[in-house]
Amino acid sequence: MVRRLLLVAAAALVDRESRVLVCQRPAGKSMAGLWEFPGGKVETGETPEEALRRELREELSIDVCEECLAPFHFASHAYDDFHLLMPLYLCSNWEGELVPKEGQATRWVRASRLRDLDMPPADLPLIPYLRDLLG
Repeated sequence: MVRRLLLVAAAALVDRESRVLVCQRPAGKSMAGLWEFPGGKVETGETPEEALRRELREELSIDVCEECLAPFHFASHAYDDFHLLMPLYLCSNWEGELVPKEGQATRWVRASRLRDLDMPPADLPLIPYLRDLLG
């Protein structure tokens, strides 16, 4: 079976207490109600970093400089109708007040508690790496 490849860039935004921001997927979207790392699709002509900066601005009202995005890990996961490739970047420095613009719930969570949340299957393998880094 041939699946289309979907490239998505995501961020593990880390606050001063070493907590990670997760956002709940809104009703009406696929996987609604699940908690995920903020980010989104990489559009044609964009680099993953450009897409992530755009998505963070559009979804959370924050500005992130490209140098503040540290490549951390990636997820590669086969869903029924597409294959997801998702680089995850660490970021602990941004400008602006974090304000969700799409009505999504947000939550700051310790990496050791991420497994307590319902998250998309592609996000789950990233949790141990964040837990090892952040405790």
